[in-house]
Amino acid sequence: MKRFVLGLLAATAFTVPALAEDIKPAIIYDLGGKFDKSFNESAFNGAEKFKAESGIEYRDFEIQNDAQREQALRKFAEDGNNPIVMAGFSWAATLEKVSADFPETKFAIIDMVVDKPNVRSVVYKEQEGSYVVGVLAAMASQSKKVGFVGGMDIPLIRRFGCGYVGGAKAAGATDVIQNMTGDTPAAWNDPTKGGEIAKSQIDQGADVVYAAAGGTGVGVLQAAADAGKLGIGVDSNQNGLQPGKILTSMVKRVDVAVYNAFTDAKNGKFTPGINDLGLKEGGVDYAMDDNNKALVTPEMAAAAEKAKADIIAGTIKVHDYMSDNSCPY
Repeated sequence: MKRFVLGLLAATAFTVPALAEDIKPAIIYDLGGKFDKSFNESAFNGAEKFKAESGIEYRDFEIQNDAQREQALRKFAEDGNNPIVMAGFSWAATLEKVSADFPETKFAIIDMVVDKPNVRSVVYKEQEGSYVVGVLAAMASQSKKVGFVGGMDIPLIRRFGCGYVGGAKAAGATDVIQNMTGDTPAAWNDPTKGGEIAKSQIDQGADVVYAAAGGTGVGVLQAAADAGKLGIGVDSNQNGLQPGKILTSMVKRVDVAVYNAFTDAKNGKFTPGINDLGLKEGGVDYAMDDNNKALVTPEMAAAAEKAKADIIAGTIKVHDYMSDNSCPY
């Protein structure tokens, strides 16, 4: 009997790491690359955190064009990668098709809902975080004119802009100048054009410019800093890109979505369905650190925290642009 128990314990000891070995996580980034200092890089950071904590390697890939999407996703699934995370709404059509062909593979997509039994869809209330940074922008502005530079002109980015307008006007802004970079995926990776748009907004009187444009936003923040104005970053904490010249960043925790997908799969707790993350869930927020603390006065910080608390409590209802394709502010 003793020998049997020892044998059972030994078998159990070998079983636990074997379960971990069955996990072959992977992430495929969207256009712009994993070092875009924004959305993709946040996803990369989540994967890196998982690797550091678990010791499990992951596989990743940077597509160069839309034509690579299905080939890359099928290759990962055929190779036994599981779970597979896709960063970005543009993966939706490909995932609809491929997930059905690999029912045993767990997939996660960020920024879009794909209703499949093996897919986790992670979406965010970007308008809530954008409202809060809009409050900060208006309070920091001397001209009371602020700007918004979006990437690809889609409802998702309009949602950022709408929330920003709401917060800025609630805090006293008289004008919010809004421009999109383009209507194709190239709009996510054009810092030169982003800089040109930011300069145009500054010429019109904006002295705080918020960029929600992926890699294009790097050019927006550079242009604002060069003009002696303030920028607002997005997705990742971009405060350090122009220390002392970026008011804050609207942090969208894409890293958490990736980390959770990998970790849940590792622990046998991966669930499909929709995860909708806002201020209450810690999915969005504004960034404070040594790079911007001198720019945010105690009064501004108090106003931002009050806006957060009111949104979480439901006292402030931030309009979701996507609900009826309009923004009432």
